[in-house]
Amino acid sequence: MAQATTGRHFLAIPGPTVIPDRVLRAMNTPMVNIYEGPLIEMTKSLLPDLKMVAGTAGEAVIYIANGHGAWEGALANVIAPGDEVLVLESGRFAVGWGAQAAQMGAVVHTLDAPPRAGVDPAAVEAQLREDTGHKIKAILVVQVDTATGVWNDIQAIRKAIDAVGHPALYMVDCIACLGCVPFEMDEWGVDVMVAACQKGLMTPPGIGFNFIGEKAMAVRKAQGCRSAYWDWEPRVNPEMYYRIFCGTAPVQHIFGLREALDMMMEEGMESIFARHARLAGAVRAAVAHWGQGGPIGFNIAEDAARSDAVTTITTGDIDAAALRRICEDELCVTLGLGIGMDANSVFRIGHMGHVNEPMILGTLGAVELALSKMGASFERGGVEAAVAALG
Repeated sequence: MAQATTGRHFLAIPGPTVIPDRVLRAMNTPMVNIYEGPLIEMTKSLLPDLKMVAGTAGEAVIYIANGHGAWEGALANVIAPGDEVLVLESGRFAVGWGAQAAQMGAVVHTLDAPPRAGVDPAAVEAQLREDTGHKIKAILVVQVDTATGVWNDIQAIRKAIDAVGHPALYMVDCIACLGCVPFEMDEWGVDVMVAACQKGLMTPPGIGFNFIGEKAMAVRKAQGCRSAYWDWEPRVNPEMYYRIFCGTAPVQHIFGLREALDMMMEEGMESIFARHARLAGAVRAAVAHWGQGGPIGFNIAEDAARSDAVTTITTGDIDAAALRRICEDELCVTLGLGIGMDANSVFRIGHMGHVNEPMILGTLGAVELALSKMGASFERGGVEAAVAALG
């Protein structure tokens, strides 16, 4: 089949996600005054809605940065060189956050999750019981790892920390899932949460967030921050309001994020979570059906630990790279490649943000057609299984 030249190409990767037309139109606006006027009021309006999505009454800081920048912002404010940090590994991204902490001078310890699974809260409790001197200053974990597709039980991990009475800051990365799955920062006892705009928040990459509880802010005030740019304090209490960005504001991103949050408020958070769960269920139904007749399967073994934002699919001896090429070049669907795993035996489907049933069914149909074109061994009818799951 020749490369398709009609219709729209669909991006099914787990971020950056599809940008709604409303957001694109909102960003298509002339430059405005960044020092006073409507932009200041619009920026102020973002913070309450962002904090509502995060489930916190704490502070919210907006960085002109991607998720890695948000990581660094969080670390720079509460981790000093020589501090010990515990990373709860469940894939590539908590490890990456820990590597960044090490580069900034922290002493990093890593607790690995069981294979093809999420963080084990009992193992966390056991590890912390060994830290009788409370040398560990922060615990880093992701709610959803974009690479492995795992969902970690943030509440259960908090209970494990509390069972030991450990005082470490509890820091959670929600970059892959904020606005896709429930997260209650204050209720779940999270001290710092980091996120970014390009996934569930449906805005082009370029804005990162830190959400900060009282305990973390007290640590920042006690030890200071060695970075002028990442420092929370002048962003939370700016001398001039435009200084919440430590300089020039990301004007078009503010317009886009405002529109995206408006869309989320219109749909309602419970409806958003239900939509993501429904679409994830359809993807899982298709993958499970395909796997009945061949090597296709889930990277995460237990259904309860699979995220509602992204599904990571193993292909065994089926060439996942060839599958992705057919979908990309012939069927106008871009699938996610494997990160930190063999790109020839793993692919990912993102089902986060501005997605609906036809978009997911179209993606699944493209995968099934590509598998057929390859002559791969699999059980046909995965799309019908997804339809049944949605029904």
